[in-house]
Amino acid sequence: RVAAACRLAEPLDEDTYTTPASEAVARTAVGAAVDLCEAVLGDSGPQVGFAAVRPPGHHAERGRAMGFCLYSNVALAALEMQARGRARRIAIVDWDVHHGNGTENVLWDRDDLLFVSLHQSPLYPGTGATVDVGEGPGAGWTLNLPMPAGTGDGDFVTLFDEIVIPLLTRVDPDLVIVSAGYDAHCRDPLAGLELTGAGFGWMTQRLRSLQRPVAAVLEGGYDLVGLEEGVAATLDAFAGLYPDGEIPMPSPSAGKLVDRARGVLRPFWGDLEAP
Repeated sequence: RVAAACRLAEPLDEDTYTTPASEAVARTAVGAAVDLCEAVLGDSGPQVGFAAVRPPGHHAERGRAMGFCLYSNVALAALEMQARGRARRIAIVDWDVHHGNGTENVLWDRDDLLFVSLHQSPLYPGTGATVDVGEGPGAGWTLNLPMPAGTGDGDFVTLFDEIVIPLLTRVDPDLVIVSAGYDAHCRDPLAGLELTGAGFGWMTQRLRSLQRPVAAVLEGGYDLVGLEEGVAATLDAFAGLYPDGEIPMPSPSAGKLVDRARGVLRPFWGDLEAP
C-alpha cells in the first residue's frame, strides 16, 4: 500500500503525504536505524550513536502508515536485531512529545521488547494511557507516562530517576533504542511541553549510565532551534559532557506521576527502587 501510494504521490492520511521517492527514502530510514543498532552492538564494549533520519517512524502501525510516518523505524530495527541474534532483550524509550502508538502496536504482545513512552496528553494521536500495558505475553512490557502541557525538565528527570532507569535496570536489556523526538522542546509549535536542551542531555546521560549500547533514532522536532539544541545535547551526553546548571525542581504533580507508574508496574515487576 505504501509503495502504491508513493508511485502516484497520493497521501496515506491527512498528515502523511508522499512523493514518488518517499518509499525508497523511508526504507533507507529503516536501514539507517538497523545499521546504527549493529554499530552500537560492536565488539569493543557498549557504544552509543545517533541516526538522523526522515521520515520518522513511531506512528506507523503494523498495517497503517500515519502521522508523517511510513514505516516503524525503531520497532523494525529492534525486531531485526533479534532476528539476527544480535540482542535478546531490547528496551525502547520514546521521549517524543506524541505517543509512539505505532511502536506500541508492533510490540504490544511481546515479552522481550520493553516499550516506554513519555508524552503529552491530551495530544495527537490520542493514545498512550497509563493503563495500557500490553496484553498476553506482553502484559507489563509497555509503560506509558502521559504528562500534561507545561511539564518540563524537572518532571522528566524525576520520572527517569524514579521509574525509567529502575525499570530498565530490572529488565537488563542488551540494547536500548531511543525514539528521539525533540518536539517536547519548549520552543516547538505543535505541542506544549517545556523541555530544554539540557533536559534532553540529562535524560541521555541517565541512559548512558546503564552501560548498555544506546542507539538514538530521530523522530519529531518542528522548531529548528529546539531541534538543534536537543540533538546537540544528546550528542554531548553521548560524548560524556554533562549539561550545565542544576536540574530544576519537579512540579507538585511529578510525585503523582511516579506513584501512578509504580502502581501500574507493581503486578509485573514488583516494587522498583531508584538507584
